[in-house]
Amino acid sequence: MTTNSLLTNALADVTVLDFAQVGAGPLAAMVLADMGARVIKIESFAGDIGRKLGPPWQEGESVNAMAFNRNKRSIALDLKHQAGASIVHRMVRSADVVVESFRPGVMDRLGVGYAALAALQPRLIYCGISAYGQSGPWRDKPGVDGALQAISGLMSQLGSEGDRPSKVQIPAVDVTTGFLGALAISNALHTRNREGRGGFLDVSMYNASLMLQASGIASYLASEELPPRTGSAAPYSAPNEAVPTADGWIMLAAYHDDRWKALVGLLEDPVLASDPRFANSPTRVANREAMVEQLARTFRGRSTSAWQAILEAHDIIATPITQYDDVTASPQVAHNRALVEFDHPVAGRVRQVGFALGDDRTAERIHYPPPMIGEHTREVLEEFVFTGAEVAGLLEARAVRQWNNVERGS
Repeated sequence: MTTNSLLTNALADVTVLDFAQVGAGPLAAMVLADMGARVIKIESFAGDIGRKLGPPWQEGESVNAMAFNRNKRSIALDLKHQAGASIVHRMVRSADVVVESFRPGVMDRLGVGYAALAALQPRLIYCGISAYGQSGPWRDKPGVDGALQAISGLMSQLGSEGDRPSKVQIPAVDVTTGFLGALAISNALHTRNREGRGGFLDVSMYNASLMLQASGIASYLASEELPPRTGSAAPYSAPNEAVPTADGWIMLAAYHDDRWKALVGLLEDPVLASDPRFANSPTRVANREAMVEQLARTFRGRSTSAWQAILEAHDIIATPITQYDDVTASPQVAHNRALVEFDHPVAGRVRQVGFALGDDRTAERIHYPPPMIGEHTREVLEEFVFTGAEVAGLLEARAVRQWNNVERGS
């Protein structure tokens, strides 16, 4: 079935100035770009510090940075230069959104904070993304994804009891924050268009991480009991965890009464059928180790793929635990057109996850590959009504830089 394209050009009339770096902020701006916004990535001459994150590298370019910066154009601008703030002041008059992820107060000191820019563009939506928020006792503390996973309680929930601390290996807090930031901006634009005024959005990685853990924190607040680390298992239901098979593991979700009864009938295990420890999900949670041990007696008799076929035929949720090679080659990923490919001026052919929210037009959203530092400086300034002479003067004064494909970083 071909789906509609409600999101393809949803923000085609929106201009975004993206000062953000590393993960959360650049992702928020990229989501807006994927929905059609004109996003200008404003970088120092050294570039977004996320460009230095690696390995892996693709022809010297950070794969991590490219994953968060497609569909943008880059202008290299020295905000500490005497002309730096004035360039932004001119650009913001025809902008709709600013996204930045510096520590609170940095943009103000550079003359491009919310107060200065909103005075020039009262309809501006200004999104400040930070570790802990623009106010409060931790306002000035620095933070990155791993640190936020630790201090927000997320790391306390990962792994099994007795394991050393572990984190979600992908930047889960950055990604959650980025998507929430894009959601906040989209909604704020809707309000602005209705009421005619802009405003400031305070989006923090800390709050995003708390929202990511809504069910876990709610469970603690209700019980006042610290949850144990349960590895692959869901602390609120069982079986809802990995079970060993003859050649590996299978993720089994048969905790609803009907699916548990179907599973017990299929396995023909009298212990699972009659033992009061396994009578319902709460008792199975309380006796999880014994339940998994009993299940494993049967599950170790067949391969993961064999069990998956058998269980799916009986409408029992079960999936293999796959690696990225299996994921990227899966027929569902192909059907969803979830991966996109494009040519980058330095990295060559790049493959990554595209905008896969709700329609089948992912590939059509690739208007620009992730930019080089200052790749579009001249082009962007001229679009913002800087004359050719003004642009030449700014380049000569070293207030801005233009990248070219002859000498990288020039």
